[in-house]
Amino acid sequence: MRPSTTARHLRHTAFAKAGAGVLAASLGLGVLAACSTDSATASGTSEETGTSSADDATTDTPTTDGDATTSTAAVATTGSTTVADALAANLAYEEGDADYDASSAVAITLEGDTASTDGDGVTVDGRTVTITASGTYVLSGTLTDGQVVVNSTDDGVVRLVLDGADITSSTTSPLQVTDAKSVVVVLADGSENALTDAATYVYADGVDEPNAALFSTADLTIAGTGALSVTGSAYDGITSKDGLVIAGGDITVTAVDDGVRGKDYLVVTGGTLTVEAGGDGLKSDDTEDGTAGYVALLGGTATVTAGDDGVAAQTDALVADGTLAVDAVDDGVKGEAEVVLDGGAVTVTASTEGVEGATVALAGATVDVTASDDGINAASDVVAEPWILVSAGSVLVSCDGDGIDANGAFTVTGGDVVVNGPTNDGNGAFDVDGTFDVSGGTLLAVGSAGMAVAPSTESSQGWLSAQVTAAAGSSVVVTDASGAEIASFTTAKQVASVVYSSAEVTAGESYTVTVDGGAGVTVTAGEHTGGMGGGGGMPGGMGGADGERPPGAPAGGDARP
Repeated sequence: MRPSTTARHLRHTAFAKAGAGVLAASLGLGVLAACSTDSATASGTSEETGTSSADDATTDTPTTDGDATTSTAAVATTGSTTVADALAANLAYEEGDADYDASSAVAITLEGDTASTDGDGVTVDGRTVTITASGTYVLSGTLTDGQVVVNSTDDGVVRLVLDGADITSSTTSPLQVTDAKSVVVVLADGSENALTDAATYVYADGVDEPNAALFSTADLTIAGTGALSVTGSAYDGITSKDGLVIAGGDITVTAVDDGVRGKDYLVVTGGTLTVEAGGDGLKSDDTEDGTAGYVALLGGTATVTAGDDGVAAQTDALVADGTLAVDAVDDGVKGEAEVVLDGGAVTVTASTEGVEGATVALAGATVDVTASDDGINAASDVVAEPWILVSAGSVLVSCDGDGIDANGAFTVTGGDVVVNGPTNDGNGAFDVDGTFDVSGGTLLAVGSAGMAVAPSTESSQGWLSAQVTAAAGSSVVVTDASGAEIASFTTAKQVASVVYSSAEVTAGESYTVTVDGGAGVTVTAGEHTGGMGGGGGMPGGMGGADGERPPGAPAGGDARP
């Protein structure tokens, strides 16, 4: 028996978020600009001194290799820090073979209110075309108010080549797989194809499917180099009740409810996918198998506009390569178990919460998040100790709520992180309930001062925290005791607090933060004043249970006053 989703969640006792934000001479993306004399860095320091106390939570200290942290034992029990590890723990996805022998393919010509064919394995009954055997079938032409059904009980693959096929239905799904071992839809090179379903489905008594314009009860792969337009007028655009792989093609989906849904998994390995959905954009929702229910972008380009979540995974939301762009009303990218972004580019242009999971590892991707609430959030009703880990790549957050909200530990071991935080004092650039440890990379966070949080005083990399007054568009410069500039940036909005960490900052040394060339604020690295101190606290930093450190997190206390 495969483990249940709940059981699998209980294996993830920490919340990992690995992210690295690239600080360049212009950290723009319209949000923030930062640079340093030697390398791009960020700044932050505070005026008054606070004391620190060690956390009670401890874990075995894993080994580190460069920017990436590895801890085989920890990963196995507390969540993955790479997409490869997450996939290895999950139900394997199956990408169907799109290659076929054209000479042996069966041609099906769609002719308005009927169809014709001269091959075996196909029956035509008025406007309904039924494929009853495995093999390759090439569909071309227009079928008006009709349906193509795949109902094959043999063990072979059914391969449907759409070569200029336009199928519509006024009562149901235009393309439905009721039975097959697996189905591969191939979009012929240079072809344009369309599937449009009914605005209202007509079901037999006791039946509630199909519920998508392209609906399959079997594993489904969509491949090829042609184009496909899918309109889900009543429910979803594309749905598989097993696994779904998008391997190629130029696919456009418009759906009243969910855009593209694979129950066991949804994996994108190539092609261009554009989704506009009233519900979730990309979705996998198996609630019975803890190794299923994941969404993975391993290549290609996906652009999603969603009325709910952009990416919604019952277990893991994974990005290893390719480009993902999301505009969502609710969460941009959400995994109920793990979120791992270790390659490719993820841009959330609008969301309530940008990235949310029960373990989040940002370990090499380029991540740019805009959120009306929290930018990146580690929280779970099932996982006891959420955590966030940043180990490589670049992370840029612009938010009105908390920038990075870890309901457990937050650890930075590499990469570049920039948080353009809130202006209201009820939120902060960081909200960390557990240990906040920095041992590598570059960290810059600006925002309000009321809930400002700084890293642990036991962090192996230096950091500074300062309270300043800076309007939007101000030039902020950080210099060391000799007057040498170590970081500079331009604010995108009003700023009252700056937190900065890089290899150029040494604990105990003095640094000055200057706004628009005025009188500077001189602070001591490793000392924090104002706000809520470093790490620890209930939401909003008001105190609470500490979190477990994620894989790759060195032991140490926080800077809680």
